[in-house]
Amino acid sequence: MKTKSTIPKGWTVKTFKEIFEFKNGINADKSSYGVGVKFINVMEIIYNDLITEDKIPGSVQVNDAKKNIYSVKAGDVLFNRTSETTDEVGLSAVFKGNEDVVFGGFVIRGRCKGNDIDDDFKKYCFRSSFVRKQIILRGQGAVRSNIGQADLETVEIILPPIEEQKKIAAILSKWDEAIELQGHLVWKKEEYKKGLINQLLTREIRFSEFNEDWKLAKVCDVFEFLSSNSFSRNQLEYKKGEKNVYNIHYGDIHSTYEGPVLDLSADQRVPVIASGVPIPNRISYLKDGDLVIADASEDYKGVGELVELVGVGSKKVVAGLHTFALRDKNNLTTLGFRSYLFKHPDVSLAMKVIATGSKVFGISKTNFANIEVFLPNYHEQQKIASVFSAIDDEIKALKQELKVLELQKKGLMQELLTGRISVSY
Repeated sequence: MKTKSTIPKGWTVKTFKEIFEFKNGINADKSSYGVGVKFINVMEIIYNDLITEDKIPGSVQVNDAKKNIYSVKAGDVLFNRTSETTDEVGLSAVFKGNEDVVFGGFVIRGRCKGNDIDDDFKKYCFRSSFVRKQIILRGQGAVRSNIGQADLETVEIILPPIEEQKKIAAILSKWDEAIELQGHLVWKKEEYKKGLINQLLTREIRFSEFNEDWKLAKVCDVFEFLSSNSFSRNQLEYKKGEKNVYNIHYGDIHSTYEGPVLDLSADQRVPVIASGVPIPNRISYLKDGDLVIADASEDYKGVGELVELVGVGSKKVVAGLHTFALRDKNNLTTLGFRSYLFKHPDVSLAMKVIATGSKVFGISKTNFANIEVFLPNYHEQQKIASVFSAIDDEIKALKQELKVLELQKKGLMQELLTGRISVSY
């Protein structure tokens, strides 16, 4: 419990019970979803700290009585009740708008009892480290983290006077504007690269000094398949030593590594097989230029996502769960270009055609081996790879600048929301 001696003069400590009237969301029949009034669910809260109508993709059909009971009004704070990770349980988002909107059963609506919190300040104060630590501590569950109204009611928050809240919100909003602008620059550069990939790989743009015809070849004629393993997440760790074996997990290909080239000498996010987990005697260790392809995805967009390894050096690296590992067996491709073979629109479409499944899409090794890829001559591959490498460096630099802004905002929130930096002037 915070005491008066530990908070700035004029600030108060309140519990969520003193601030909010809580309400759990609506649970409707499956047939009711997809049409009707806008419907806020868990994902909107996880990905946004401010929710407007354009950020709500879902809808549900409800009668007027339920719409009134489960309505969301401007200034309401929504908390997600459940999450697959403890870090995301109880995240908050503020609704801004006057449209008809309701909220789902895995969401808790917090409606303020009074006017002692500025609407713009709400976007930040419930995501402060002081509040988040309390919520995470109260999250329950072995497989999923959950939190209910009773637990939320006991959470404390430190509140400055209204005028100071407005000043803090105005300062932090400047960082939000800078972060949004930087994110847009990253997006523009990535979109430019996508367009250039299509132009170069379909020969709309060519390097005029090389006019040889491109060849078509099956994957199995260009690459040999190496063995992969099926180590699960709980068999991996990030505590590394000289004798560790690095493991490329399909989930990281989808969501962790940026770009098709993975530099093992620089990227610290590659896990290793945990100590004590036995490693098979017959296992393929990977080297520079090898490809690791995810053979499973939750959506079509991720079918056939892959990385090309560089910077392996003396490290022991293996292909992990739900992956294929490929190695150029006839020296038909150049380092840095191999991964782009599978970015050609026709090749990407071919991988989606062979994908099977309903909730999870998978590709078989046999079908994948027979896909045809387009092979430019060796010199043109090098030229194309150098172009993409330069763009990747630009994207990496832009993302690093974005990360710096996000860290600055995080640090500033910590100082402003605890009163360690005063704005009461």
